[in-house]
Amino acid sequence: MAGDTWYYAQDGRSVGPMSFEDLLKKLPGVGGGEALVYGPSTTGWLEARHIPAIADVLRGAGAPPVPPAARSSDEIDYEIFGQEMQYVEVTLDPEEVVIAEPGAMMYMTSGIQMETLFGDPSNKGGFWSKMMTAGKRALTGESLFITAFANHAQQREHVAFAAPYPGKILPLHLDQLGGELICQKESFICAARGIQINIAFQKRFGVGLFGGEGFIMQRLQGDGIAMVHAGGTLMRRTLTAGEKLRVDTGCLVALAPSVDYDIQFVGGIKNTLFGGEGLFFVTLTGPGDIWLQSLPFSRLAGRVLAAAPERGGGRDEGSVLGGLGRLLDGDNR
Repeated sequence: MAGDTWYYAQDGRSVGPMSFEDLLKKLPGVGGGEALVYGPSTTGWLEARHIPAIADVLRGAGAPPVPPAARSSDEIDYEIFGQEMQYVEVTLDPEEVVIAEPGAMMYMTSGIQMETLFGDPSNKGGFWSKMMTAGKRALTGESLFITAFANHAQQREHVAFAAPYPGKILPLHLDQLGGELICQKESFICAARGIQINIAFQKRFGVGLFGGEGFIMQRLQGDGIAMVHAGGTLMRRTLTAGEKLRVDTGCLVALAPSVDYDIQFVGGIKNTLFGGEGLFFVTLTGPGDIWLQSLPFSRLAGRVLAAAPERGGGRDEGSVLGGLGRLLDGDNR
């Protein structure tokens, strides 16, 4: 791999480019096999221990294989149904648990028991610790409570969760994504027990003031599966190191922690007043993976409100007669 270009992540930032040999020298000081790296042989950011050539060097020639780390999350099975209005059915083995946002459940079989919990169920601390996690969830726009669905039967049971509006349900295998992902608020649907749902403060104050998704976004951490929802059609893209992409503020669904996230003014009087794209763009700088949605809920809601009769809309907006046509056919509410 000599001559290849590699990067490693440190404190949410990409460090590089560097040669494979230089990467090997840096790894012991930045986490060893658990450090996130990116290079020609990867499709995204991976822990170094998952890349055979690096793992061999880290453990030494002839040394026994490094055992995999103990899994902290339940290993749930799932299946997603539908096209535009999707739902996900989760299959739980005995004593497995899935956590979900209140109101997301569609159906559950007889062996599933539901329990409403305060704050993050992965937090094993006392009352005040749980109060802190609940307060953090409230800051992200989520409920103070979360619902746990446990299989206490002797056979496999099922529970399903529905998308809140047209779009796609995105399964995120955090163990394959470096153990962490940042998502827009209100996108979380459900996750395996053991996933931590926390907050992610953006480093720049301008992001909080004008970012569209707020100063605080959700941080999902763990080694299990989490489900989030994106409106319309979903796009996943891998940004190379230094590659920039400007995105509508509402269209950002999720990003790897290695991706830099900033807000920039659209610029120009005509663009600002008549462009119809808002005042600001999100500027994403690689390396790392990003997920975008084509139909943010705010855009959908705005079109529905604009078409409401109370706002001057109606079913004959395309008519040549417009309001006169609605008057003549009796639709002048």
